[in-house]
Amino acid sequence: MEDTYRHKGLRRLLVEEIAGKGITDEKVLEAIGKVPRHAFIRDSALIQFAYQDQAFPIGAGQTISQPYTVAFQTQLLQVNSFDKILEIGTGSGYQAAILCEMGARVYTIERQRELHVKAQQLLGKMGYKLHFYYGDGYAGLPAYAPFDKILVTAGADKIPDTLVQQLKTGGRMVIPVGNSEQQKMILIEKISETETTVTQHGTFAFVPFLKGKA
Repeated sequence: MEDTYRHKGLRRLLVEEIAGKGITDEKVLEAIGKVPRHAFIRDSALIQFAYQDQAFPIGAGQTISQPYTVAFQTQLLQVNSFDKILEIGTGSGYQAAILCEMGARVYTIERQRELHVKAQQLLGKMGYKLHFYYGDGYAGLPAYAPFDKILVTAGADKIPDTLVQQLKTGGRMVIPVGNSEQQKMILIEKISETETTVTQHGTFAFVPFLKGKA
């Protein structure tokens, strides 16, 4: 999909908007400014609104998160170049693209086959190199653990122990936890194999984190 000067200008305005809402990590803002969000909008009638700070449906009962939410989670994760990151919930692929732009090594898992296939095709065409998996996000990817960071992009009713176990000591996991209506953004920092610290960082609304494949 073409990325025009107009699109780039709209991204600059979007970056200014989310910076005004409190996002201060320059690496996050730079990545938001580079990734063409309009390419991830599935409904052609909504493409013209791609750079508004809001979520949009992408099919299979899922959404592409609003840019502020993407930026907030990413900032909380504290992404460094070459971090090995597990993303639970590929969705449109937009969040994965942001992580790739920041130099992370991304492993992403999606339970909806339709979304898994489309994201894999799109990100491949865009030149992003990452590892795609179709399966149950609750299980994570134990064969590739441990991970420096884990990012969950769906609302869970609790923190899955299986994912905490796959986090490296010194690592960070960001996950929205709550009911089907709203969740608290939770940061888990793994201090040792047996100790974690858990802090809350605001209220958000995500689609539910479901067990099993579609």
